[in-house]
Amino acid sequence: MILCREWPTFAALLLVASASLAVTCAAQTDVRDWQAERTRMVNEQLKARDIRNDRVLEAMLSVPRHRFIPESARGGAYGDFPVPIGYGQTISQPYIVAFMTQALDVGPGDRVLEIGTGSGYQAAVLSLLAREVFTIEIIESLADRARATLKDLGHQNVHVRAGNGYLGWPEYAPFDRIIVTAAPEAVPPALVEQLKIGGLMAIPIGVGDQELRILRRTPVGLDTIATLPVRFVPMTGKGS
Repeated sequence: MILCREWPTFAALLLVASASLAVTCAAQTDVRDWQAERTRMVNEQLKARDIRNDRVLEAMLSVPRHRFIPESARGGAYGDFPVPIGYGQTISQPYIVAFMTQALDVGPGDRVLEIGTGSGYQAAVLSLLAREVFTIEIIESLADRARATLKDLGHQNVHVRAGNGYLGWPEYAPFDRIIVTAAPEAVPPALVEQLKIGGLMAIPIGVGDQELRILRRTPVGLDTIATLPVRFVPMTGKGS
């Protein structure tokens, strides 16, 4: 009789233990799946194209892209396409992030200005390559969310500010590199002024048909080093 009374309790404990083990295994599998997707992204979307910089490839492999995407859209985190992040904005296609980063040739001592924080993913990638990253987002809610995600992931050398990207961040200028992740009609003069002589800028230009330009500042203006057809969200805030 004693055994009969204890059996339901034992069975319940066994079920709880089994459920806990299943949850643990599922969590471990989930982590392994994200890593596998990230590795596949680097191999098939970046290395298979023209991304050759080892530091850029390592950064793209290290940063958990899915953490910068709302849970409802995380299924496509490592796909070869941009993903919505809310407020009419997107996180750029992985290849575009890698292409712009590689083109900027960011060094360990560089200070980088980013216009258009968005999710914070591009800033996270840059933070593994640069000394400091200063990033501006015009949508305050996105800036707050990006700041929180970057902090949670330990990116201590990234400074996030809500503001008008057309004005840059003059208090910390000049910058060695500037990257713009939304498309203005023309290069904002303030950004040119805040770029060091010899510094590089990556910026999409145009409305409708757009062109990503890699520019170098010279004593007399800007030289175009490379171009690529692209499609970015429009840059907002001009004249504010």
